[in-house]
Amino acid sequence: MFEGLQQKWKVKSGQLILILCTFAIGGSATGWVAKKIMNALGISQDWLWVLIYIALITICWPLMVILISVPFGQYPFFSRYIKKLGARIGLVKPKTPDINE
Repeated sequence: MFEGLQQKWKVKSGQLILILCTFAIGGSATGWVAKKIMNALGISQDWLWVLIYIALITICWPLMVILISVPFGQYPFFSRYIKKLGARIGLVKPKTPDINE
């Protein structure tokens, strides 16, 4: 499994460990921040709470992963990863190759 990720992302073992740590810490931080925001909003736990929580997670996750990637030295990887993810889900226009390049 790890070899497959290394090949897919074209990274070495040490960088893969840092990337996985960034994903883990970023995901945990996202849940923690979203929960704090939800507590501050004071919304009761019903269907509205769930919808707002999902929206917060969706918005906070890329920000948290980018923030966590800086001290781990993985900002270039996650910057490309988030842009590619944004293009896949239609939030960002995919980069089109320039004919003159």
